[in-house]
Amino acid sequence: MGVRVVTGERSVVEEPRLAVRSRSPGSWSRRSLLLFFLPVLATALTGLATLAISGNLLLPFERVVVLEGKMASKRDFFEDEEVQRILLKHHIRVHITSSGSREVAMRDIAAFDFVFPSGQPAGDLITGLRATEGRYAKVHRPFVSPLVLATYREYAETLRDAGIATPLPSEGADRPLYYSLDMRKFLDGIDRGKRWNDLGIRRHGIANANRIVAQSPDVCGSNSAGTYLALVSFTWRGNGPDVPTTDQEASSRARSVKHLMEQGLPAADVFRTYISPDGKGIAPVVVAYEHQYLTYQVRHRAETGRLDAERVLLYPSSQFVTQPQFISLNSEGDRLGELVTTDPDLRRRAMELGFRILDPAGEVAGDQLARFLTERNVPVPALRGDDTRSPMPRIRYLEQMISLVGDCPPAQLPDQAR
Repeated sequence: MGVRVVTGERSVVEEPRLAVRSRSPGSWSRRSLLLFFLPVLATALTGLATLAISGNLLLPFERVVVLEGKMASKRDFFEDEEVQRILLKHHIRVHITSSGSREVAMRDIAAFDFVFPSGQPAGDLITGLRATEGRYAKVHRPFVSPLVLATYREYAETLRDAGIATPLPSEGADRPLYYSLDMRKFLDGIDRGKRWNDLGIRRHGIANANRIVAQSPDVCGSNSAGTYLALVSFTWRGNGPDVPTTDQEASSRARSVKHLMEQGLPAADVFRTYISPDGKGIAPVVVAYEHQYLTYQVRHRAETGRLDAERVLLYPSSQFVTQPQFISLNSEGDRLGELVTTDPDLRRRAMELGFRILDPAGEVAGDQLARFLTERNVPVPALRGDDTRSPMPRIRYLEQMISLVGDCPPAQLPDQAR
């Protein structure tokens, strides 16, 4: 309403004055708020939906148990992001301490919930000692993986030229990825001091004046090196029995094959050295596990669209299948062992990481690995049935051989192994 002002005989009505405030630079309009918060809300709802679908919606509010484990090459399984995600659904995280498998058996493991040596010899040492001490130990056997020699194409083809290696079927590959290695001929070449140049490697574009040898980790700490020692001993036995049966035979075998063994690379680094750019110059042939190579090729194919045709596998004619043993040391570790052995998602992921998973009877479970590799366009290794069950020495005699070959302290044996 206007204000009446009297001036003389006339009255004038003045219009009201309205103050207009300028908008503060820091103020937000309703539209601005909506434009900011709607994307944030959409992101939050999407995240909640993803958690709900994956079964992880309530994880932030539930107790997650952190389990301590000690292992060597099988740490690759627990370091896999998919395995970690599956375990988190079961409210479990795993913290890993890396160590060679035999070293696990030689050291105090009281601070751990489980250990996962890569083969039966170290596993038998651990369970035997735990039984002697009256302490808890339960074994789970989720999968197996053959022992192999990983090398490069020039070296495999040089061995082929010398009649020491034979290509195996590698469907889907332009050139063979897998070779059968005549172990006796291979060890004969090492015994005679043959060098790669002697075998004619120059025909394949490189020169190498070094002796023929398979590089393994330190036999004093590694399961793969101990298993390779058993393989070499079995192949080099002459007219004796398949495995030593006395202390005298074990000592004699160890002395006879010591010059055939080349060791020293840390257990965790052997395969990583092999797939590194400088691997060919450091160690042209290394002792490894099949699953490591298959996982590498699957990832290489996924990342590059092609196989790594320069890295190949040699399958020894006397084949040893290593059987990792998950050993739970308490009830929490036992729960994890049960999951690794029976959970369908973890079994599937183990297969995708190149392992040959086992059924409840301890046999390789069907052809899941072959189907998976075929789907990923990675050739399936063709193993003959007679190449997979060469015998291992009794733990007492194997330990005696390891100590002599590696010049390392003998392991403490359980009473039943003495």
